[in-house]
Amino acid sequence: MALANTDEVLAALDEIVARAKREGDRVGYFATLYRAVTARVKEGIETGFFDDGPRMEKLDAVFANRYLDALVAHERGDRPTRSWEVTFDAAARWRPIVLQHLLVAINAHINLDLGIAAARVAPGNSLRALRRDFDRINEILASMVGGVRRNVGDVSPWIGLLDRIGGARKEVVINFSVRVARREAWRFATQLASLPEDRQAPLIRVRDKEVAALADRVLHPGVLSSGLTLIRLREGMNVPDTIRALSRFDPPELEVVEARVEDPQAR
Repeated sequence: MALANTDEVLAALDEIVARAKREGDRVGYFATLYRAVTARVKEGIETGFFDDGPRMEKLDAVFANRYLDALVAHERGDRPTRSWEVTFDAAARWRPIVLQHLLVAINAHINLDLGIAAARVAPGNSLRALRRDFDRINEILASMVGGVRRNVGDVSPWIGLLDRIGGARKEVVINFSVRVARREAWRFATQLASLPEDRQAPLIRVRDKEVAALADRVLHPGVLSSGLTLIRLREGMNVPDTIRALSRFDPPELEVVEARVEDPQAR
């Protein structure tokens, strides 16, 4: 898949969500949130929010293609990156709660795909000029985690059990550390951008293995798993209803994003 702009990305995500509703496919959970985030990025491009609108349009398309190509590969029976393979395999299973489905997808897209996309769009020394826009799009993406935490109770009424039974372990499930993800995504982008594209594959393989291992910890958090099963038993079984509930997710206004980028303490 080679989408070129945000309109094409939005159309592709709409198709995934519509198909997921028809087929009861949990892949539609992340696509629903990602669609809202992409719409906010499109708004930012059109209103001059980003330093370089055309560059951000390209970054958004390259970034989205990483996810969309992985999904197509999975559906064809091919192997996407390990990070996405773990995510798509989980979508086919009953046990993960909605929150886990969403977080492993966010994990793959930020911790692996974002750095790769940034290095493709701004290779070599040109990466430095991307930093502020990189932080802006990362902040919009990170809002998915905050939104999930606040709103997932609409579809997972016992999610509050994590606070009572999880203790410190709940952080493994509900927070793969957005702060660390931001820092590591930029570090990874910097590493890749310093190399010719044909020499980046070994670094990508190592990073993919690390990100997939993190996804596995989110999906299998040890003793907390029993409590997650209780939460899952109270979640609705109807995928279209869950997608409709998640569609109420609203990314932050661009002014809020800018304030958080300017003042990290506001995040």
